[in-house]
Amino acid sequence: MVRTGSRLLPFLLLAFLAWPVQAAAHAVVVASDPAAGASLAVAPRQVTVRFNSRIDHGRSRLVLVGPDAVQVPLDPAPEGEPTVLEAPVAAATLVSGAWRLRWQVLAVDGHITRGDIPFTLTAP
Repeated sequence: MVRTGSRLLPFLLLAFLAWPVQAAAHAVVVASDPAAGASLAVAPRQVTVRFNSRIDHGRSRLVLVGPDAVQVPLDPAPEGEPTVLEAPVAAATLVSGAWRLRWQVLAVDGHITRGDIPFTLTAP
């Protein structure tokens, strides 16, 4: 006598393996302007960071951190491309030296990620 449960096991296993699963991953920078390590003769008018996944624009942040740890908060566009965070920069506030574009984003999968993109401004 064969039990009914043993006949269903292969079908249940196949159904489990075929069930769609959303991958949970952190947003990763795939491109930026200015690029990491860039040396700029002129201050950027806008900064742009492109990610590998959709981000929540309303809960994402951009800050420029300059020489002597001077922080310049930026106002990212509330809407736009779903994988891009960008903000205008008041170039008059930037001085020569080493800068970092500090970003923090909330990916639509619920993960918060953050990082810095270093660049150098050779002339204001």
